[in-house]
Amino acid sequence: MADQGRYHFLFEQHPFRDVAEPLTRDANMTSRKLYVFKTCQSFESRKVDAVLMPCFASHTFRDELQSELSIRIVNMMDALGQALRDALPEGGRIGVLASDYVRVAALFDTHFRQRYEIVYPTTTTQAVLMEAVYGADGIKAGNTEGLSLEHVHQSCLELLDAGASLIVPGMTELSLVATALQRRGIPIVDVNQIYADYATSLADGQFNPAFKLGIVGGVGPAATVDFMGKIVSNTVASKDQDHIKMVVEQNPQIPDRTANLLRHEADPTVALYATCKRLESEGANAIAIPCNTAHAYVERIQPHLSIPIVNMLTETIGHIVGKYGKGTKVGLLATSGTVESRVYHDAAAGQLELITPPPDFQAMVMEAIYGPTGVKAGYTQGHCAASLRAAIEHLQNKGAQVQILGCTELPLVFSQTDSFPVGSASVALVDPTDVLAKRCVQLASSAQA
Repeated sequence: MADQGRYHFLFEQHPFRDVAEPLTRDANMTSRKLYVFKTCQSFESRKVDAVLMPCFASHTFRDELQSELSIRIVNMMDALGQALRDALPEGGRIGVLASDYVRVAALFDTHFRQRYEIVYPTTTTQAVLMEAVYGADGIKAGNTEGLSLEHVHQSCLELLDAGASLIVPGMTELSLVATALQRRGIPIVDVNQIYADYATSLADGQFNPAFKLGIVGGVGPAATVDFMGKIVSNTVASKDQDHIKMVVEQNPQIPDRTANLLRHEADPTVALYATCKRLESEGANAIAIPCNTAHAYVERIQPHLSIPIVNMLTETIGHIVGKYGKGTKVGLLATSGTVESRVYHDAAAGQLELITPPPDFQAMVMEAIYGPTGVKAGYTQGHCAASLRAAIEHLQNKGAQVQILGCTELPLVFSQTDSFPVGSASVALVDPTDVLAKRCVQLASSAQA
C-alpha cells in the first residue's frame, strides 16, 4: 500500500478438479502442472512481469514451468532461503511441517540440507498434521481454530523437542494460523508474508529467460530444414539441453517472392509479417528468415515488430569483408528477384564489388532453382548441378574468386567451401544460411552469458 503506483496486481483462479485432493506421497501432479502452466500462460499473454505461486507442491516442478515461459515465476524457496539466512546461523536446526508429497519430493532437503539440519515430524504426527490441514475439518476447509490448530501446535512442539530452533511451514495454509501459533510462543515463520516481502523487494526486470529463435519457414521448405540443421551443427553442446530453443512456422503458402518482384504477382508482405508476429507472440527473441529473396521485404516489416529480424544479407556481406577483405570482387548466384531487387547490392555498397551472371547464365541459375529438375522440385544432382556449375565458372572467369550462394536452396547442391574446383582453378563459395546460423548461435550465447 505504500507503493501503489508501482504495482498492478492480477489474480486468477479457475476450476481445478483436484483442488480437494490431499497432497499425499503418491499424489499425481499432472493436472496441477497443466493447470498452473495454463494460468501462467494467461499472465504471459497479458504482459505480466512476474508470477507469484504460493504453493510448495507447485514449486517442486517450478523449473519445468519456468523453462517454458518468458515471464519469471518468483521462487518461494529463494525467498525462504533469504529469510532463514537472516534468522538462523548456518548449521542451525529447522523443523519443517510439509505435506507428504513435498517431503517425498525432497524440496526442502534439496534447497537447505547443505546449510541447515532438517527435522520432520514422526510418522504418527505427520498423519495427524495431514488431517489437520487437509481433513474435512481441517485448515484448508476454513477451520483455523479448534482441533486443527491444536494438532498443528502439537506438531510444532514435537519438532522443538527434537532440537529445532525455528519452525518452517512447507504448506502455505499454515500461514493462516502462524499468528495464533506465534502467540503461543511457537517460533514459526509466516511463509506467505516472507514470499510477499521478497517479491515486492525485487528489482524490475531481473529475469533472463532462455533465448528462443523464431524461424520463418517454408521459404522454401527444404532450405528451412537445412538451416535448422546448421543451427544444431554450429552449436557447442554436450547434451540436448545445451541447444537453442527454436519456434518454427513452416508456411509454404507465403506467396512466391520472386514472382512478386519480377511479375507483380501476389505480394508476400502480409504473409511474412503475420508469420513474424506469430513468432513474436510465441516468445521469440529474434527472427531468422532463411530466404534471400524475402529480405527484399524486411525493411517493410521490421518497423512493425518488437523483436529484430537477423538480416542474413548484411551478415553475409560482413562475413565476406572480414574474411576476404574490403573491395573483393564477389559473384552473386541468386534468384532473378533477389538480383533485380538489388538487396545484396545495397548491403554490399561501398564494401564489395558485386557481379551477377548475364541473362543466359542467370537463366541457368533460375533453371537450377525452379526448373522441373531443380532444387525446389527436390533435385540436387544432375541437370541443376550442371547449370549451377556453369554459372559459377562464368563468374570465376569474370574475376569473382568468391561467390555467394544467394538462394537458400543452392547450398543443397554445392556446400560452402574455400576451394570449389572450377577447371584448373578454384573459387570460394559462401553459404548465407550457414553465416546466419552462426550469427544466431552467437546471439543465443551472448543472451545467456
